[in-house]
Amino acid sequence: MEKSGYGRDGIYRSLRPPLVLPKDPNLSMVSFLFRNISSFPDKPALIDFHTGQTLTFIEFKSVVSKVSYGLLQLGIKKKDVVLIYSPNSIQFPICVFGIVGIGAIATTVNPIYTVSELSKQVHDCKPKVIITVQELLPKVKDFNLPVILLGTDKKPLEPIGKIPSIKLFTELVNNEGSVDLDNRIKQNDTAVLLYSSGTTGTSKGVILSHRNFIAASLMVTADQEWAGEINNVFLCVLPMFHVFGLAVIMYSQLQRGNSVVSMAKFDFEMILKAIEKYKVTHLWVVPPIMLALAKNSVIKKYDLSSLKQIGSGAAPLGTDLMKECAKNFPQAIVLQVKFLSQFFFSFGSGYFNNPQATRLTIDKQGWVHTGDIGYFDEDGQLYVVDRIKELIKYKGFQVSYS
Repeated sequence: MEKSGYGRDGIYRSLRPPLVLPKDPNLSMVSFLFRNISSFPDKPALIDFHTGQTLTFIEFKSVVSKVSYGLLQLGIKKKDVVLIYSPNSIQFPICVFGIVGIGAIATTVNPIYTVSELSKQVHDCKPKVIITVQELLPKVKDFNLPVILLGTDKKPLEPIGKIPSIKLFTELVNNEGSVDLDNRIKQNDTAVLLYSSGTTGTSKGVILSHRNFIAASLMVTADQEWAGEINNVFLCVLPMFHVFGLAVIMYSQLQRGNSVVSMAKFDFEMILKAIEKYKVTHLWVVPPIMLALAKNSVIKKYDLSSLKQIGSGAAPLGTDLMKECAKNFPQAIVLQVKFLSQFFFSFGSGYFNNPQATRLTIDKQGWVHTGDIGYFDEDGQLYVVDRIKELIKYKGFQVSYS
C-alpha cells in the first residue's frame, strides 16, 4: 500500500489502526452505552445548562430504564416508532435511549418544522406516540396520536385538537418498574430513523441500526482512546435531532464516559458562560459559531482556557477562519469534521420505505455514494471540495434546489 493509503485494488484505506468492533450480535446500543459505568457511577453524565439539573451515570441509567418501562406500559413494543419533536434538553437523549432500549425505533424532527413538514414524516414512519413540548402542542394536535409532554409538570386544562391522551414525562418516570436494557435486541435491529434529503431533494428516513451507533461512537472517540483521555466535558448546543448532536456528541461521548452539557438553543454568550462554568473541554459547532469565536470580542470576558478542542461540522469552513479562531484559543486544537446520516450506511440497511433511493445511494458492491467531490493527497488526507448534487447548506441545514 502506498503512503497515501491507496491500494493496488484501487481502494483508499485509512492509515489509522482499524477499529475493533464488538462481535456479539445480541448487543443493543443502550447496553453498550452503559457497559462501563460501574467504574464511574457518580460521575456527571448529563447536565442541563438552563436548569442546572445534573444526572450521574448511575442516575442516568436508572431513568432510561424507567422511561423504557413507562413506554411498555403505554403499549409500545419492539419495532414500534416513537417520534420526538422537541428542542434540546437532557430529557431528549433519555427518551431516545428509553425508546431504543426496548427495541422500539426513535425518529427525530426539527422543532422548527411546520405542520406540513411534520405531517410528511408522520405519514411516512407512522409513529405510535409523539414526544414533544408544551409550545409545540398546537402543531401535533390533529394527528390523533397520544403525546408525552417534556419539560413541564402540568397538563393542559382543556383538550387540544384530536390528541387522545397526554402523559407527562414526570409521570412516565414516576414508577417503580424497570427494564432489562440487555433484552431482546440485536446489533442489526433498527434503532433510529433520521430524516435527511441526502443527495436528492425529498426528505427520506435513514435507517440506523444499533450497530451503526456503536461503530460510529468508537470511531468518533478513537483519538481519545489512543491518547488515554478521560473526564472530558462536551457542550451540546447542536440540535439533538441531527446526526451530529445525537450520534457524534451525545451518544459517542456518553458511551466513552464523558460528561455532556445540554443547551436548548444557540445564544453565543450563553455558550461562553457554559464553557466557563462547567470547564468544557470540547466544543463542536457549526461555521456561524466558529465565526463568532474568531471575530467577537466578547470572548475576552470569559475564562475559556479549559477548551482543548474546537470542531466545526455540518457545512464547509474556510482555512482562514480556522486559523483566525485558533489565534484566540492557542491551547485548543481547531479542526473541521464531516458527518452525514448516510455515512452510517457503511454499517446499515439504507432508506426507510424507499428501495429506489437506497439503490441510488448504495451500489451493488456496498459502496455509499455521498454526492461529494474530493481528492486524497500523498499523505492520505481527504479533501472534500464540492458536491455533485445541487444542495445549499444554510447554518448547517440542507436546502435542496435541484
